Amino acid sequence: MTGFDIFAIAFVLLVIVTLFAGIKTVPQGFDWTIERFGKYTRTLSPGLNLIVPYFDRIGRKINMMEQVINIPEQEVITKDNATVTVDGVAFYQVFDAAKASYEVANLNQAITVLTMTNIRSVMGSMDLDQVLSHRDEINERLLRVVDAAVSPWGVKVNRIEIKDIVPPADLVEAMGRQMKAERVKRADILQAEGQRQSEILRAEGAKQGQILQAEGRREAAFRDAEARERLAEAEAKATQMVSESIAKGDVAALNYFIADKYIKAFGQLAESPNQKVLMLPIETSSVLGSLAGIGEIARATFGESAASASAAARRGSVPSAGPTPPPPVPPQR
Repeated sequence: MTGFDIFAIAFVLLVIVTLFAGIKTVPQGFDWTIERFGKYTRTLSPGLNLIVPYFDRIGRKINMMEQVINIPEQEVITKDNATVTVDGVAFYQVFDAAKASYEVANLNQAITVLTMTNIRSVMGSMDLDQVLSHRDEINERLLRVVDAAVSPWGVKVNRIEIKDIVPPADLVEAMGRQMKAERVKRADILQAEGQRQSEILRAEGAKQGQILQAEGRREAAFRDAEARERLAEAEAKATQMVSESIAKGDVAALNYFIADKYIKAFGQLAESPNQKVLMLPIETSSVLGSLAGIGEIARATFGESAASASAAARRGSVPSAGPTPPPPVPPQR
């Protein structure tokens, strides 16, 4: 092999090496920085790219996808001097490969330390109850502060989440007792409220019952008074009619009126619940005389035919020889 052949082979190999050195393929989701003599010149995007061989070289290969960082556990003292153990997680994404490469030395460590210090600052300004119950507020404040701090590094922090907050064991036990006491208190309050409502409802029911009973008694008294008034009016009218008949010379109406009252009085006496023995010091002739008065009234009212019928009935019940005294009535027991 001659010297020309060796030169040709070396030249071909040099051309091949130069082509491989000048052609770069960047994978999707990454950006590569290009340095010329150690100075940043440009950024290669995903795909096929050409650089100047032997003058340009690859500086940093930056992952442009969203990444997650675990924030290690740390103890935080709250505003009311309670010590809690806190850990979390942060999600960030690089939007400027050059700043992320040359503005900060170790991006992941810088974000981790920055997040931890801000967790102590945010949670240290809050009481324990706020720390345990306001995680959304803590996450929002952390995100706002950390995102503003890492913006010069070409990084966007999308989310910061507090994973766990662990108070001391004795504090957890005290919180459990407090929660139990609070629940017992609520139960007692609810039971007392139920009893009070029950007493109120029973009192309202008794009140309504008394009102209805009073209304019933008032209505009954009103009805009784109205009935007595009607009865008194009827008695007054009957008395007036008898008085008018007497004034006209008609004594039969008076006989009927007196006989009616007479019979009703003895009927009420007989119906008395305390009455065991009834003595009747009356004669049959007096009752028949009252019946004769009724016959006179009927004759005056309905005419002679009704009067004759009444007389026939009287003759059928009374002997023609005249009234005789009735036999003595034995006492009723």
